[in-house]
Amino acid sequence: MLRSKTKVEVRYAETDQMGVVYHANYLVWFELGRTAYIRDLGFSYAQMEKDGILSPVTEIHAYYKKPLTYGQEAFVETWVEEYTGVKVIYGYEIRNSHGDLCITGSSTHVCVKKDSFRPVSMKKYFPEWHLAYEKEKKQKQEL
Repeated sequence: MLRSKTKVEVRYAETDQMGVVYHANYLVWFELGRTAYIRDLGFSYAQMEKDGILSPVTEIHAYYKKPLTYGQEAFVETWVEEYTGVKVIYGYEIRNSHGDLCITGSSTHVCVKKDSFRPVSMKKYFPEWHLAYEKEKKQKQEL
């Protein structure tokens, strides 16, 4: 099962008055991880959008365990938690450079037509992606 890893350096602008990463910035880091995961599978969000399909977030969860601060390195690990052919749930863990778990979370996405926002089947519009996600789902079930 693929678990993509992305390094993020905590920038000053991402912190709040307490000196810790502002909570909403972790959602941006989820996106960085998700984009890297898709790239690691050999696909591209940008190409999907050029093909007239969007993948909006329909649900998001974040669980804060330990703060990250300016100057630290964060490591975002991303994987497919669930896939139905229309909906995909990505899982995330963000750790600091010591390996301490700082954030866990998930985001749920569906593919929709850009002009109508009507859901579409990944199998029909992106058969290679569908096969890759089905393979990931199978490997997860075998664990």
